[in-house]
Amino acid sequence: MPHLVILYTGNLDAVTDMTALCRGLADAMLTVTDEAGKPVFPTGGTRVLAYPAPHFAVADGGAAGRAAGFQADYGFVYLNLRMGRGRSAAVHADAGRRLEAVAKTHFAPLLASRPVGVTLQIDEGPEVFDAKNSSLHPLFSKPN
Repeated sequence: MPHLVILYTGNLDAVTDMTALCRGLADAMLTVTDEAGKPVFPTGGTRVLAYPAPHFAVADGGAAGRAAGFQADYGFVYLNLRMGRGRSAAVHADAGRRLEAVAKTHFAPLLASRPVGVTLQIDEGPEVFDAKNSSLHPLFSKPN
């Protein structure tokens, strides 16, 4: 872990590059450090995954947007970062600010041209079960 999962209305696929957003968010995650200057997120454990919803209903279905002069249906993006326990509130805030900056920059043209909601949340909590099987982590482990 960490995992950043993006759920979004599928109508946004035609107007934005979600793969570029994923890469930008992963790169931002890899810049987060703790109070001692150590990376917070392990390179091999950093994952950003985006899932379009082909079926959705947002707000009033576009009526208010059309009345305001917008031609396109509403869009919505939900970004949820799940972190393991043990990071400080300052680290949470720093990670949130970095991710929000990437999302704001990425979606700025879209937000200016149509009604879109973007929500970012960071969750941390006790795991009730946590199993990991990976051949990724050894690629980024430094020999002692």
